[in-house]
Amino acid sequence: MAKEMTLEELSVLALQAGLKLTQDELQRLLPGVNRSRIQVAQLRDLMKEDQEPAGVFSAQKAQSR
Repeated sequence: MAKEMTLEELSVLALQAGLKLTQDELQRLLPGVNRSRIQVAQLRDLMKEDQEPAGVFSAQKAQSR
């Protein structure tokens, strides 16, 4: 499972991204950030390297027949 991010780590990442957030804003964001990190870790666990995706996206314009 993903390690929970601390307030200090989130603050550093926000500064690196050029965001000037107050401690209150960071405190309010932290639970959602940690929840998202857990969800991403769970999805990665579900995906197997030997499995192909169920669908394939093609940006190529379809041709009329």
